[in-house]
Amino acid sequence: MQKKVISKLSVTNNWITALVKSKDTINANFIRLSGFIENTQNLSGKAVLPNGNEVKWSAIKTSPFVVVKDTIQPEKPNAIVPVTFPNIAFGNAQKPVQQTLLFKNATVWTNEKEGILQETDVLIKNGKIAAIGKNITDASATSIDAKGKHLTSGIIDEHSHIAISNGVNESGHNSSAEVTIQDVVNSEDINIYRDLAGGVTTSQLLHGSANPIGGRSAIVKWKWGLSPEELLYKNQPKFIKFALGENVKQANWGIVNPTRFPQTRMGVEQVFTDYFQRAKEYDEAWKKYNSTPKKDKSKAPRIDLELQTIAEILNKERFISCHSYVQSEILMLMNVAEKFNFRVNTFTHILEGYKVADKMKEHGVGASTFSDWWAYKFEVNDAIPYNGAIMHNQGVVVAFNSDDAEMSRRLNQEAAKAVKYGNISEEEAWKFVTLNPAKLLHIDDKVGSIKVGKDADIVLWNNNPLSIYAKAEKTIIEGVVYFDIQKDEAQRLAVTNERNELISQLLKEKNKGMITQEPKKKEKKEYHCDTLEQ
Repeated sequence: MQKKVISKLSVTNNWITALVKSKDTINANFIRLSGFIENTQNLSGKAVLPNGNEVKWSAIKTSPFVVVKDTIQPEKPNAIVPVTFPNIAFGNAQKPVQQTLLFKNATVWTNEKEGILQETDVLIKNGKIAAIGKNITDASATSIDAKGKHLTSGIIDEHSHIAISNGVNESGHNSSAEVTIQDVVNSEDINIYRDLAGGVTTSQLLHGSANPIGGRSAIVKWKWGLSPEELLYKNQPKFIKFALGENVKQANWGIVNPTRFPQTRMGVEQVFTDYFQRAKEYDEAWKKYNSTPKKDKSKAPRIDLELQTIAEILNKERFISCHSYVQSEILMLMNVAEKFNFRVNTFTHILEGYKVADKMKEHGVGASTFSDWWAYKFEVNDAIPYNGAIMHNQGVVVAFNSDDAEMSRRLNQEAAKAVKYGNISEEEAWKFVTLNPAKLLHIDDKVGSIKVGKDADIVLWNNNPLSIYAKAEKTIIEGVVYFDIQKDEAQRLAVTNERNELISQLLKEKNKGMITQEPKKKEKKEYHCDTLEQ
């Protein structure tokens, strides 16, 4: 059977490329063919169909070429792709809505005194965990068969740098307490969706570690498709990033002659002492002014956002999450804090924490560490994979964090390493990425465990969540399903189809002789503590 097609063909060095469009379907997309001319009688190669699938093709010359008068009808305008939330790949056609869900017969990791419950139902209603038990019924709920599956609270990443716009370090000064990550949350970062696919529901987005006193942090829930403001954790505790070590004294910046203070470890300590003393005096001046019965505004102290933020630490209204590695520096900051009558909240990274775990317990500081990263720079040479277990056994609240866009997608497997390195029980190891980071962030009254009344931030896994075979089937935040593995499969196909449709539209314009330009590759920069913008 013969069929006429609309096509444009080019030949270069015996290689043929062709764009083929069916004549009898006005809005059909292009089929892209490429192949090698074996001889004047035979052609063969592969074709990319409009849906992205690849197939092989071949052609045999059956008659001489004859010029035929062009009868092509005018084409309709290009189709407009609908807006999604967010308006990038894997965006939702509509904003997801809160649901009433009933999980039946799941293995439930409560993170509470009840431990791991077998064949148990969990009801989610109005964004909260409404009931836990056997034979729960609710006529308004969508029932989900969870037999053989595991239901856990959502993973919480205490230390992340994803979804931040245009840099994590304000490094020109030794203190940048006046800046905040809350101002630069990027709700359209594809890493949010990838985190949801790994069971992460909450993260703390931290300033980098280029200076001793960094910027204020943002605690977010990964509500994919919502605005930056809607991602921010409501009434969140106040945090700020501090840092110690090589980064803050610029030892690894590649600068031959650095000029910014500090450049030594003793200088780093002095920065803290100086700023806390200045903040103390600033705070006292304001308290004295505010206690005056008749205030003269002309005599009010000058408002200083930097010192105001540091004064909040002294008043125990803001918590420190401090980048750290070496035991001497860990002890130093605890000593400085005690001198000014407050406590460090969290040492993050803290790969020599095992050396001073007893002192950390005495001080009351928690630890957010890596599971088994070590030897990636000089101050990490003494790190060991038993670090988390040793601190945990000393009574320190221990969490595992990512500090990495890729690692944050598999924190469930990072938690499992606490079982391998230190014989931590599975139940306690799971808390390293759920309840414990919630405690460090002071949000464990709302998240971190499956308990009636807490936020319905939960994950349904197809296997033991500590297993390398475990996949998150559903990730739910406050009763809204933000990731569904079945929907994800459909979205992957939709992304492929949309990509090919857009390519076809571009090719149509090119074939009309419209102005074209070379493709420009734009690589997304992934941030870490030490990332510096140029």
